[in-house]
Formats: sequence, structure tokens, C-alpha cells
Amino acid sequence: MRLFGMINLTSWSSTISSHHQEFPVTASIAQNLGNPDADLSFKATLFSASRFKSTKPGKQLNSLNDTDDNKVLDFPGGKVRFSPKMRFISESPEERTPCYRVLDDNGQLILGSSSVQVGEELAVKMYTDMITLQTMDTIFYEAQRQGRISFYLTTIGEEAINIATSAALTVDDHVFPQYREPGVLLWRGFTLQEFANQCFGNKADYGKGRQMPIHYGSNKHNYFTVSSTIASQLPHAVGAAYSLKMDGKDACAVTYFGDGGSSEGDFHAALNFAAVMEAPVIFICRNNGWAISTPTSDQFRSDGVVVRGSAYGVRSIRVDGNDALAIYSAVHAAREMAITEHRPILIEALTYRVGHHSTSDDSTKYRPVNEIEWWKLARDPVTRFGKWIESNGWWSTEAESEFRSSVRKQLLHAIQVAEKAEKPPVADIFTDVYDLPPSNLDEQEKFLRETIKRHPQDYPSDVPA
Repeated sequence: MRLFGMINLTSWSSTISSHHQEFPVTASIAQNLGNPDADLSFKATLFSASRFKSTKPGKQLNSLNDTDDNKVLDFPGGKVRFSPKMRFISESPEERTPCYRVLDDNGQLILGSSSVQVGEELAVKMYTDMITLQTMDTIFYEAQRQGRISFYLTTIGEEAINIATSAALTVDDHVFPQYREPGVLLWRGFTLQEFANQCFGNKADYGKGRQMPIHYGSNKHNYFTVSSTIASQLPHAVGAAYSLKMDGKDACAVTYFGDGGSSEGDFHAALNFAAVMEAPVIFICRNNGWAISTPTSDQFRSDGVVVRGSAYGVRSIRVDGNDALAIYSAVHAAREMAITEHRPILIEALTYRVGHHSTSDDSTKYRPVNEIEWWKLARDPVTRFGKWIESNGWWSTEAESEFRSSVRKQLLHAIQVAEKAEKPPVADIFTDVYDLPPSNLDEQEKFLRETIKRHPQDYPSDVPA
């Protein structure tokens, strides 16, 4: 099945099939995905919303071309046909939404698959960034276990989602991450030293040591600071996307979240908000099957997350989250649709969290060890993509060994520098919120300093007063 053939199973299902308009495919999308065919045919949505002008509700609806009032009625909520039969909509579809895939588990192109072309330079950068992310996770995780940093959270098993989505975006696109997307920053040029500075909370950390490790943020890279609160970034992304649209920017907003985030109210509010306001935002759900220790079977009964898009009028697609080529192609197409058509897109990437949720978690308490090992060995996204670029003659075992060794040395050096760097002063706890601090903050700072003087043994000696 073609890429767009799967996409058109989603948000247009509400259209009256016998009276539809064809959906135009932009030339660039068609060029990237091969010659247009029947799969590239779309139906218009039931509502053709219009912003910034007064329009009667009836004028916003597609006509059913039926004058028989006994068959059709124009409700304020939509023009609909009547039916003499009582029929409830099924709680689940007869068939599950298919999952778009380009590479099989052995890194071989699937016969008949359709994807955006990826050249040697782009492919090698994608792969080396995936290796860097994988190595960074291993070393920082070990640093936490050694007591050198307080907390860490890995992306093991989800490297393809991090890097392939980043490769399909531009630096002008605003990113609203959850907490498992450091690869987006890595792709955009955030250095290993900057990652280390944040995890160690030293004076060079842009957050001045006031955030937990891995809660990165960068104005330079349009990467909004991570918030631990689940799904709170989704409505923010919609607002930013709407602003980009109003300013006529050639950019979109992108937000990431997990299957657990889709169980939060902010997810539903954001999708409806985005659909109604026609905001150019891409929702990327990393459905890894577990919200910490809660499996998806205890979260929802729907066919995953992808079907929720059509319920809110959002175009959607399900993708193999361990297939870098499929992810890149889907996000590339989604970005163009979001910007040129002023519409939100929902992407559900099916994957598996190989690592523990965080350094505070032991996932073997709720997941079988053999299940974890199977995904690590049989479905590793880095290995799969590596086999593909190697089969193209773009990579070799020798190059990989040399690169991994180099990255490891760079990371160890970055940790040494970050660990020795001076810590932010105590006063920074109270700055950067108010222009003139209110009296209660002044009192809190005074009280803290007095407490440190009375109990110096309970506070870090390397934090300047």
C-alpha cells in the first residue's frame, strides 16, 4: 500500500462518499513519492472552515445536493443524511489501521514500498547521529549509576524516531519535546559538551542548574525546554503553530509524546484545538507500549492512538517507529501538508522502550526480561538502518568501529569538563522570573542563606554563595 494510500483512510472517513471533492496533491509530494495514482486521491473534509470572516453555519458545509428534507437536514452541527435504520457505530474497526513500513527487520527495502529518497550524505548523518545518541545514553546512564549525576533517561530502542523525524524537519520548525527526544537537539547542532553541562547543572548550563538532568532547552535551536508534566506541551505547540500560520512563516510546530501522554486531557484538547484552528502542527506519538509500568491495554481500548486523529478531524498515519526510512518519509510528507494546507497531522510511531523508563525505574519488575532482550536484538532500529546504508556501500564495519571509539572519547572528555566546572551561585535560584523580585522571594533567599550558614554540612560545598 502506498504511503498516501494509508493516510487517506483517516480524517476523510466522515465525508459523504457519493458527493466528494478530489484532494489535490502538491507537485513536490508527488515527485518525492513517485507517479501519482489512485492512491493519491483524497476527499475534502465535511467542514470547510473559514477564519476571520462572518459566515453563516450553513455556508461552511459541503452541500449534499439533496432537496428532500425527509432525507437530509442541515443541523447547526452539520448537514447529515437520515437513516430509517438504528445502527450504532462499532467501538472498533473490522481491521486495524495498517502500519507504514519501508525496511524489513534485516534492513532490506520492502518490495513495492514507497518512500522519500534519502541520499548518501543524509543517510550517513542520520546513522552517525543515531550511534552518537546510543553511545551518549550508555555513558550518561553509567555516570548516574556512579553517582556523578542525579538522574537520567535513555532513548534506547527509539533512536530512529529521534533522528529520522529531525532529519525531515528544518531548524525553523518549533519543537515541543516530551523528555525522550534529545536526538532532535543533537541533529540541530547541540554539542556533547552542552548535553554534559545540562546533566551536571554547572554554570555553563543554559538552565543555570535549575532543571533536572535531561530537561534540555535551546532558544538557538527552537527547542522548547522539557517539562516533566506529561502532555502539557501539546496545547503549547498548537498555539505556536497558529502563531506561525498567522505570521505567514514557512514552518510548523512539532510536538512529541508517548502513549501515556495520549491518556491525558491535554492531548484531546490539543487535537481539537489544532483541528478547529487549522494549525500547522505535527503530533508525533511514540507508542512504545508502556507508560512507565502501565501497558497500553490498561490505558485504552481503541486501535492505538492513530484512530483518535480522525475523530477530531486530524489527518493521521501509523508508522513503524523502528524504521528510519518510513519515519523520515512520513514526517517529510506531514510537514509539507501541515504548512501548505494549514492543517494538523498525527503520526503514531509504533516502537518499544528497550531501556528502563528512567534511572528511577526497574522495568524487569513489570516486563519479561526475554521480551526486552528480543526487542533489543531483533528489532534494534540502529542496526536495521546500518544494514541498509552498508548494503548501499555507504558504510563499513571499520568506519563504525572508528566512529564509536571517537564518540566515546568525546563524551568522556565532555563529562570531565562538565564535572569540574563551577556551579551556578545560590542567587540564581531566585532570578529570571521577575524584573524586580517581590518581598516574599527576598525573604526566602535570606532564609536559605541563613540555613546554609547554620548547616553547611547539608549543602554542596562547591556551590558559590
